[in-house]
Amino acid sequence: MDNPKNGSGQGMGHAALRRGRVSLPGRVYHVTTTTAGRRRLFVNVALARVASRSFEQTCLLGTARMLAWVLMPDHVHWLLRLGDGANLSALVARLKSASARNVNHVRASDDAVWSRGFHDHALRREEELAGTARYIVANPLRAGLVKGIGDYPFWNTQWLPALDDPVLFP
Repeated sequence: MDNPKNGSGQGMGHAALRRGRVSLPGRVYHVTTTTAGRRRLFVNVALARVASRSFEQTCLLGTARMLAWVLMPDHVHWLLRLGDGANLSALVARLKSASARNVNHVRASDDAVWSRGFHDHALRREEELAGTARYIVANPLRAGLVKGIGDYPFWNTQWLPALDDPVLFP
């Protein structure tokens, strides 16, 4: 498959992800970003633990709110509601930067932790929130990492799922 090039000779992947990106206050975004080179950094529990701590720091979120997240071995999903004056790209940059700094401190490295870009999807209706949060936190189940979401430590959501939910707790 051809990799389209922009005028500078670089791939259009990151530019294409940014095209049309808008940050709207109050809007909810499902954001996904991968580790650099899709390395499975977060099979290391110590690295996963320090990265996870960054995701809900109010100093990083500013006026935004983290509604749900899951950290997988080679990527992360965030469900974020932007607050007044929040910019999605700047918010994602802060989350990635802080978590990378913490991860690199633990592993005594300065290697890249996250890939440059990210994918975002703006939710159109409030009714999509719970379903999207369920999709996000069920990632470890779909990946076969655990038999029940309660067995996976690196996720959170503002909606605690019902313990009798057969999708999340088989």
